Parts: sequence; C-alpha cells; structure tokens
Amino acid sequence: MDPYITEWLNLIIRFAHLIVGIAWIGASFYFVWLDNHLEKPPEWKAEKGISGDLWAIHGGGFYEVAKYKLAPPVMPTTLHWFKWEAYTTWITGFLLLSLMFYVGAESYLIDPRVKDLTQWQAIGLGLGSIIVGVGSYEILVRTKLKDHGLILAVILFTIATALSYGLTQVFSARGAYMHMGAILGTIMAGNVFFGIMPSQRALVKAVEDGETPDSKYGLNAKLRSTHNTYITLPVLFIMISNHYPITYNHSANWLVLMAIIVITAAVRQYFVLRHFGKHKPLVLVGSVVATVVLAYLIAPKTVEITAEQKLHVVTNTQVQQIIEDRCTACHSETPTDDIFTSAQGGVIFSDIASIKQWAPRIQARVIGSKDMPFMNKTKMTDEERLTLSLWLSKNKG
Repeated sequence: MDPYITEWLNLIIRFAHLIVGIAWIGASFYFVWLDNHLEKPPEWKAEKGISGDLWAIHGGGFYEVAKYKLAPPVMPTTLHWFKWEAYTTWITGFLLLSLMFYVGAESYLIDPRVKDLTQWQAIGLGLGSIIVGVGSYEILVRTKLKDHGLILAVILFTIATALSYGLTQVFSARGAYMHMGAILGTIMAGNVFFGIMPSQRALVKAVEDGETPDSKYGLNAKLRSTHNTYITLPVLFIMISNHYPITYNHSANWLVLMAIIVITAAVRQYFVLRHFGKHKPLVLVGSVVATVVLAYLIAPKTVEITAEQKLHVVTNTQVQQIIEDRCTACHSETPTDDIFTSAQGGVIFSDIASIKQWAPRIQARVIGSKDMPFMNKTKMTDEERLTLSLWLSKNKG
C-alpha cells in the first residue's frame, strides 16, 4: 500500500478511535460515578421502586436522576442504551491494529532481533493471542469464580502476565504492548456485548411482558461494568505507550507492563472509593511511590566512558556521517524510508546545528533507550552509539 495513503488511513482511523473512545470511557466513568453517588430516596420515591436518586447541576441547569431497584412498572417510550460507543471503539481499534500491525507487520510487529516471523505467522499469533486472552476471561467470568472477586482477579492477572511475557518473546516491543491493549480492549467490548447488553435486554423484556425482572441480570451487568472500569486506565496507558520507549524497550518490558497495569488499576480504585465518600489517600500515595520506584528500577544504565575513551576526539564530521547513515532516512526534509514519508516527530537533521538542537532527544532515544533508529532498521552499531555518546558528553548545552 502506498505510504501516503497508509498515513491518511492511520490518521482518520486513529482520530475516529479517539473520538468514540472518549465517548465510551466518558459514559462509563460517568455511570460508575453516578451509581456510587446515589443516595437513599425519600419514601414516596421508594414506594415507586426507586432505590437511589441524585441531584446535580451542570451547564446552567438542575438534573434529577433516579435509579430503579429492578425496573420501572412500565417501559418508557424512549430508552437510551449506550452500546455503540463501545462497539465503535472496538471496531476502530481493530481497524487501526490491522492497518499498523498486520498490513504493516514487517515494519511494526515483526522484529527479527526477537523472532524472525513471516507476515502471516505474525498475524496468526496476534489474532490467536486475542482469542486466548478473551476466551480465558469469558470462560472464567461465567463460572462461580465471578462471585469470588479476589480469586478471579489473581487468576486473570496470572494469565495476563503469561500473555504479556509470551507476546514480548515473539513480537516487537511495541507490537507486544499493543496486543495486550487489544486483548484488554476486546474484553471490555465483550463485557458489553456478551454480558451487559443481554442482561439489559432481559430486564426490558421482563417489564414488557409484565413480569418481575430477575435481579441476577442487573447484578451480572454491574459485575462486568465494574471489571471494565478497572481495565480502562491500563488500556489508556497502552494506547499512548508507543511514545514512551522507556517502558516497552526495557529488557523486562513484560514485567514493566504488568506493574503499570497494577498501578493504574489502583489509581482507579482510589477514585471509585472516593465516589462512596471513602478517602483512602494511602492507595493514591502508594501508586505514586510505586511509579517512582518503577521509574528508578527501569532507568537506563549510564554509559560508562573510560578515561582513555574521553581522550578520544570525536569530530563533527564523524557525528554527521553517523547521523546521515543511520538517521536521515526518516529524519530529513525529504525522507527516503519506504514507510516514513515525512520527518517523524518533526525531527530533521540537516546540519551540525540541528544535531546539537536535538541532542537531548538523541541522548534519550539513541543512547538511553536505544529505541532509535526504529527497530534498528538502519543497523546502527554499539560502536557508533558510543561515538555519539562521547560527542554528546563534550557538547552538552
């Protein structure tokens, strides 16, 4: 596919994914907040079957919201379902995953340094991991384990850890992270499709048939909705993770990912508790401390420069030659790379002044995380990285 067309498709699908994702997550967060803030209604409302109500002010108006214990005696003419936000988020996400990591498997998904795969092998492994991950969740959440939250959480976390490790052994680091995101995102959409919507349809049908709705349907929908709220922040992190090689390029990147999943889920727990009026600052403080500790543990090792190496003179000409050979295919005014047709991140190396301008980025991405060149496509050597490091050490500021 023409790289220019691919870039436009990427932009359009990514933008659509962002919009519908905001709509889904916004609605999800709002309803979790709403459910947790409902107060005991006055007696006249309780007699109508209302279990909780809430008053709010927004946009210059007052709102009165009421939740029925099971369902209203008569179904209203208009009933809003809140499902397409989830479905369109999954659809656009899968299209984006397919475009970038399946159509573009050789550029983004396959890293010969990890495992030399064919495009179809990579696609098969990617789709297979999603099926295994989502299938495992669906099987477990339909058993009696659903009534034992902690045990279920431990089992699911163990499966997720195994998948995270396995994916990093066959895919590029970015590809592995994105497939974990695809697994979690599909579980969330599946919770809507397989759990929440069928339960809600059963409740509506019961009311329409003049029957008393079975409370198990509401409980099942709420359980899956609760699972979704804790998965949301990990998925959001994975969505932006490709911008932060300090996480996915670590040698234990699978473990880093699982640590971040735990931290973000804990942050969500803090705010869920706040909804109930329970202020647990230790949960939030613990998450912050854990983040700092994680950042310290995965910090790239400083390149040790010996006294003898410090005496070695690295000229601007040498540096320019390395940058030209290894970096300008993507980072120039007229890139020659077969995938990246415009200077990525707006970084352009045209002369020694521009190299000095981007010195901090070179230090972080080329010397530190070694994320650049992209999957070492131009085969930069460790010796060349050392040469750049020597030059940078003498040209700070």
